[in-house]
Amino acid sequence: MELQLESIVLPGIDPVCPLMIAGPCSAETEEQVVSTAVELASVGVRIFRAGIWKPRTKPGGFEGIGSEGLGWLKRVKRETGMYTTIEVATRNHVFDALKAGIDILWMGARTVVNPFAVQEIADSLSGMDVPVLIKNPVNPDLELWIGAIERIYRAGIRRIGAVHRGFSSYENKGYRNTPHWQIPIELRRRIPNLPILCDPSHIAGNRELIHSLAQQAMDLKFDGLLIEVHCSPDKAWSDAKQQITPKQLKQLLDTLIIRDTDHPSEDLADLRNKIDGIDDQLLSLLASRMQVAEEIGRYKKANNMPVLQTTRYGQIIEQKSEMAKSMKLNPDFIKEIMKQIHEESVRRQMDIMNINQTENSK
Repeated sequence: MELQLESIVLPGIDPVCPLMIAGPCSAETEEQVVSTAVELASVGVRIFRAGIWKPRTKPGGFEGIGSEGLGWLKRVKRETGMYTTIEVATRNHVFDALKAGIDILWMGARTVVNPFAVQEIADSLSGMDVPVLIKNPVNPDLELWIGAIERIYRAGIRRIGAVHRGFSSYENKGYRNTPHWQIPIELRRRIPNLPILCDPSHIAGNRELIHSLAQQAMDLKFDGLLIEVHCSPDKAWSDAKQQITPKQLKQLLDTLIIRDTDHPSEDLADLRNKIDGIDDQLLSLLASRMQVAEEIGRYKKANNMPVLQTTRYGQIIEQKSEMAKSMKLNPDFIKEIMKQIHEESVRRQMDIMNINQTENSK
């Protein structure tokens, strides 16, 4: 489905610079909201975010101030001239937000994972003209993310952006949510004209990591950042560890490097040609490997052997991981490649088993 999207950049905001959205995880008090907004406006931020409805993992936590916070955001607009954006998760949230003059809506990761909830929001937006940002679902499912984008698009919304906030994982990789950068990269390939912002706060879960994640997003040519900023982050009622002060945000923005990648040199073109040649060799080698895997499958069938040889697979993984270290390659990266190669080899051998079974049953 080809999406004919329009710009999400609002009037008065520089369309060239990375789009910057900042504000507290939660709107806690009117004083906290306005104080944070005034400080952010002083460092040049034009779009203020704050959560007023907060989906919590377990009951009993702070679930947001609710509709009362909409009046605080009206005051922010009136006193600072900033645009405002909040998360919506239900039809009523949408109606209340638009009635209060909220400029941008966003859907959170826990909403995007549920097509019924996304469709309810899409239906409530029918006939409206408001920018909508769509965070990735909590699980690393690109199709689910694209499905949410398409549902909002089918409702007639043309100003749509995606927000990469990382993906939940049982593995401890040093982040609150694993980046899985390849997923937003593939999203960009699939929908080239879709603006993609990065939420380094939710990926990091730790304010010390926010700058490096923001820089990575810029290096990958993301269109903007959505960062949690609080006037007193250590006293925040939610997600205190991943929020920074307005002063720290200014330092981050002042040191962020925006690279010019629009005019590659001839040297870069030569290097890319080398990469293309190596990729061709890799594909050829993979094709050869799969041919050998199929021969092994035929041997196993002829000798009444099971397809899966668990001990052999474990040995391969350990051997290649050690070899990766000696070649200065990331062992986790190599393990993932070998896992995918093994799964494809098993699939091909199973196909051979099934073909033979089908022939014997005739």
